[in-house]
Amino acid sequence: MHNSAPINRRKSTRIYVGKVPIGDGAPIAVQSMTNTRTTDVDATVNQIQALERVGVDIVRVSVPTMEAAEAFRLIKQRVNVPLVADIHFDYRIALKVAEYGVDCLRINPGNIGNEARIRSVVDCARDKNIPIRIGVNAGSLERDLQEKYGEPTPQALLESAMRHVDILDRLNFDQFKVSVKASDVFLAVESYRLLASRIDQPLHLGITEAGGARSGSVKSAIGLGLLLSEGIGDTLRISLAADPVEEVKVGFDILKSLRIRARGINFIACPTCSRQEFDVIGTVNALEQRLEDIVTPMDISIIGCVVNGPGEALVSTIGVTGGHNKSGFYEDGVRQRERFDNENMIDQLEAKIRAKAAMLDESKRITVNLIEN
Repeated sequence: MHNSAPINRRKSTRIYVGKVPIGDGAPIAVQSMTNTRTTDVDATVNQIQALERVGVDIVRVSVPTMEAAEAFRLIKQRVNVPLVADIHFDYRIALKVAEYGVDCLRINPGNIGNEARIRSVVDCARDKNIPIRIGVNAGSLERDLQEKYGEPTPQALLESAMRHVDILDRLNFDQFKVSVKASDVFLAVESYRLLASRIDQPLHLGITEAGGARSGSVKSAIGLGLLLSEGIGDTLRISLAADPVEEVKVGFDILKSLRIRARGINFIACPTCSRQEFDVIGTVNALEQRLEDIVTPMDISIIGCVVNGPGEALVSTIGVTGGHNKSGFYEDGVRQRERFDNENMIDQLEAKIRAKAAMLDESKRITVNLIEN
């Protein structure tokens, strides 16, 4: 396996969204958001279950109306992953979903009315052990801040966030996380840096409205990669104009690339050239689809020739090095006598990877039992 120095993470307080720990060194949680109509209970449940299958830790659901709040009650009964209710302006919706067992409220205290309304929501959250996420967005800054700064700036996002933080501080409520999202990578990064130096609460990372699957993934990887490499961030969401399942996959890919959190297979593959001895691209694409259910952390190298193949295979769980008609096979850095038939590469590799995953899972289970007993 490849080794790297651990990232020194920013110290933060700990909150819980359902049973998922956030902050204080907990694994960085990956979340997504449904894009179905919440009132369509079946469609929303189906999408949440699809997100669960690819490992999502937390799912956010928009609850814009009381009708949606009633649908949320039914949705909550049918899924296992913690749910965050996204609420704007109407404090009564927050109280209703709290009654229905919401795991976190995404609501900006300063936007839900007078002091009595704010206090009613905060008191309810405290009584039911429900954390709050303050979510500041460059596209919806308060009008006076737009006039003061002229345009969204890191200082403007910070000032907006601190207004809401100060309200919760005044009400002696500390179970919250904060985000300061922007669609501009540098604006978002600098805003999070400023906020990280001002508060101890967990930070929820995101490049908001990042774009389509490809461009949005790139922008998110750059922005979140910068922050995560500096130790900033306790949970994240990749905001894509795409299937929410892709958001989760990209989120885990970013964490895997930084060696912050390992889940599933990390494929190492060459971009191919005329030296390739088998169809590398087709093999990788097929295996990514076939092996989505594997959650065991593994490095799998698939290299089409012997130039870089042996070197990558030596530091991989399983590695393939392209050869004429048959290709070399490595396991845990050791070359095996067995060779793969290039024509049946995909089936053979899948079988080996699944067998290896099962062996690693069993070894982990035995180790855990020994420790517990």
